[in-house]
Amino acid sequence: MLTPVQWLLGGLAALLIGFSKTGLPSAGILAVLLMALVFQNRVAVGTTVLLLIVADLFAVGWYRRYTRWDKLWQLMPWVILGMLAGVITLLVVGEDAQGKDQLNAWIGGLVLAMLGMHLVRLRLGAQVRAASLPGLIATGSAAGFATAVSNAAGPIMSIYMTSLGLPKYELMGTTAWYFLLFNLTKLPLYLLVTALTPQRPLFTADGLLFDLIALPAVLAGVWLGRWALPRLPQRLFDALVLGLSAVAALVLILG
Repeated sequence: MLTPVQWLLGGLAALLIGFSKTGLPSAGILAVLLMALVFQNRVAVGTTVLLLIVADLFAVGWYRRYTRWDKLWQLMPWVILGMLAGVITLLVVGEDAQGKDQLNAWIGGLVLAMLGMHLVRLRLGAQVRAASLPGLIATGSAAGFATAVSNAAGPIMSIYMTSLGLPKYELMGTTAWYFLLFNLTKLPLYLLVTALTPQRPLFTADGLLFDLIALPAVLAGVWLGRWALPRLPQRLFDALVLGLSAVAALVLILG
């Protein structure tokens, strides 16, 4: 049974999940962190992905006409490779004696590395190409790994899409399809992991009940994000995306 404080944190997380999918992408990582406070790390991963898929459906429905499929297809092979590595990691790596997931620090480091590369590119301009093959491999594999182990690919994808200079609606449309496709792909993989490691499940009855009760908060966040996006100037949007990504990375590392 969840305590009232856990329900409050979980409800806020659900609201942020909806808001991140239609308003400010990097806010989603804050939801991931809150869910980790409500549930044990592995259960939080399975519980969160179902709420993400609901919000993804709304984001795709509203922003699909802005999708840059060329940018998405370039990343897909490397994302799949990273996801496979992430699933293997979930099968092999557990938590320490305090229940802390050491993978969070790895993911935080990846986010900071992506942010650093983006800042270098802003400094050097055309001398550093965001869509170079090494950049695609690093971004795709890191995002695939992060999304598989903790639903934490949002900052990585946001920084990469921002580095490409995509307007905010194209960024939203492209990331909407990215997350819907790969969150759906994760479902059978997570069910497999749960079946192979039943002592460390990703899905539980309590998690599924929480998802059902928290659904209205996700829908409220979705509508709030859609209202906010047109009102955010492009420069402020980019700054918030990058700033929240940096803060989230530090929390992952230090948490």
